[in-house]
Amino acid sequence: MTAETDAHARLTIDPNAVARNWRALAARTGAETAAVVKANAYGLGIEAVVPTLVAAGCRTFCVAFMSEGLAVRAVAPDATVYVLNGVFDDRRAAIDARLIPFISDEAALKEWPNAPFVLYVDTGMHRLGFTPWDAALVSRRPVLIASHFACADTPDHPLNATQEAAFAAIRNHLPEVPASLANSAAVLTRPHTHYQLTRPGIALYGGISVDNIAPLEPAVKLEARIIQVRSVPAGETVGYGGAQTVKRDSRIAIASLGYADGYLRAAGGSDEAPGAPAAFDGQPVKLCGRVSMDLVSIDVTDTAARRGDWLELFGPTVPLADAAAAAGTIGYELLTGLSRRAERIIGRL
Repeated sequence: MTAETDAHARLTIDPNAVARNWRALAARTGAETAAVVKANAYGLGIEAVVPTLVAAGCRTFCVAFMSEGLAVRAVAPDATVYVLNGVFDDRRAAIDARLIPFISDEAALKEWPNAPFVLYVDTGMHRLGFTPWDAALVSRRPVLIASHFACADTPDHPLNATQEAAFAAIRNHLPEVPASLANSAAVLTRPHTHYQLTRPGIALYGGISVDNIAPLEPAVKLEARIIQVRSVPAGETVGYGGAQTVKRDSRIAIASLGYADGYLRAAGGSDEAPGAPAAFDGQPVKLCGRVSMDLVSIDVTDTAARRGDWLELFGPTVPLADAAAAAGTIGYELLTGLSRRAERIIGRL
């Protein structure tokens, strides 16, 4: 413990790891490689991540909202910045900032002045985008044609081929316009879909694993500090609802983190299912009992953990994808929800 801080949880962010992941992804393709930095760079911070990516050679960024685009423009004045959700209100400010919206329907296209835009096509995900037949009728020339995979992280899913065929058909109408289809999973598994621009997101932050392709380097570590270690006899229960019974005399660490920090309640353990993985000093441990608002219980029986020590919830020892899977979710949700109260540290993990 240190006297300088009262932090009970800390999030260590390594922008250089994000840059190394970007380089690794860029090396897998002959296309330009963008960086998706929406949701404040997946929770890591645009101001921390984007300048490091620019120094690594990244020249194109994708955000969800105009406000995020303006934040990127402030630290990357020469970059190309795409706004995935389009621009609704201050279109003049967006144009002045050289933000390029993804346009998803005729109404949005009519509202957008004579300025660069991306023709966004729905090829089967049924989220945003022109239908393929409506896209073919667009008379204004876009600077990019784009769509988005629904199932690229499941390479054998038949919808992948359906979407690829629909996208190829649209490209036949504007063969000279650059195209973008590949997200993180497609960069790793579908090289024939890279076209002129790939758009990796979660892979930049080390949060993806597809069909035994090793996840990239972790870029963030979440830790919680132990505020008490309890001795719990075999047969006793831990936490709310008595959800988990310890099967041996155990040492249970109570650490200062909970669902108020964005660490999901579903990560807890019960008699039916073990809790999410964690680690102490590189040793694997597991959550025990339910996650509380501000506290989590972790079985540290086989370690030397004590009050004041730090436990890793995900990071170099516990892959983000594993922590998320144990909570019944995906790495995206854990990253973008963490951590509202944690101390943030920029540096090596």
